[in-house]
Amino acid sequence: MFTSTGSSGLYKAPLSKSLLLVPGALSLVLALLLPHCQKFFVYDLHAVKNDFQIWRLICGRIICLDLKDTFCSSLLIYNFRIFERRYGSRKFASFLLGAWVLSALFDFILVEAMQFSLGITVASNLPSGFLAPVFALFVPFYCSIPRVQVAQILGPLSITNKTLIYILGLQLFTSGSYIWIVAISGLISGMCYDRKMFQVHQVLCIPSWMARFFSWTVEPMFSSSEPTSEARVGMGATVDIQRQQRMEQLDRQLMLSQFAQVRRQRQQQGGMINWNRLFPPLRQRRNINYQDGRQSEQQASPPPEVSEEQVARLMEMGFSRGDALEALRASNNDLNVATNFLLQH
Repeated sequence: MFTSTGSSGLYKAPLSKSLLLVPGALSLVLALLLPHCQKFFVYDLHAVKNDFQIWRLICGRIICLDLKDTFCSSLLIYNFRIFERRYGSRKFASFLLGAWVLSALFDFILVEAMQFSLGITVASNLPSGFLAPVFALFVPFYCSIPRVQVAQILGPLSITNKTLIYILGLQLFTSGSYIWIVAISGLISGMCYDRKMFQVHQVLCIPSWMARFFSWTVEPMFSSSEPTSEARVGMGATVDIQRQQRMEQLDRQLMLSQFAQVRRQRQQQGGMINWNRLFPPLRQRRNINYQDGRQSEQQASPPPEVSEEQVARLMEMGFSRGDALEALRASNNDLNVATNFLLQH
């Protein structure tokens, strides 16, 4: 149900795993064992502004005091772990840090704007927890994750691999009285960081020395082993869709094993991998007729035009330009498929 946006488990996502375990465990401890200590984790903007309790900007924006918010935000973080796999832990942490810092500023702006422009006085306590960065992750989720239709209802309405994530975000959006302020500030901060406005991605980023330090000390505690096998079938899929998805999964496993073998040979011989020779364009595989054992062959089409933006994204992950170009040509400019090929080998 919640694995439609990537491989199941927390493989290659140590930061996402730590965000699931540590704040969730602390939230349970505060709610069940130490309720008298919850006052130190209240997100009180009036106390920050009038009493200069700056520490509340940190304590009040890490741990959720509402267990419903803890549950919903944990599910969203689990689904958004795909960005840590795609961009790496350092860039993912930089995005969360930037959204976390910017959203605190936008919280003050929204509260003051409502009071002076509309005359509406907002309650002093806003919802606590790591909520604004979670809402900020909806920006790259909407922009960079492709929609895959799972089922169709009521004519034009369709259920995609992203529908349940949006429903879960809407549930979190409506869980409290003033959580919409935190949500809007998170979305604005996510747009600012994702669009690189005012060069915030260069100022609010994790230094390389800090990333290396945490990779040596903290990452081994939260690292997960690679999943051996998985079967991702969308909710509500028909028998034909399930069969097609299983065939595509087996096809990808076959391509990956072929790629690993040829890559080892190329590393011994030197030279760049010929992706197009190894992986025929995926569009040629979709028109195969499996009925009565008949198969049709298609002639190879010329290499598709490669988007420089997608090449730049792959190069930001640390891959060479040559491998990025060949991977995108082989996958018909499917960034997710090309990334999976490059990450797993």
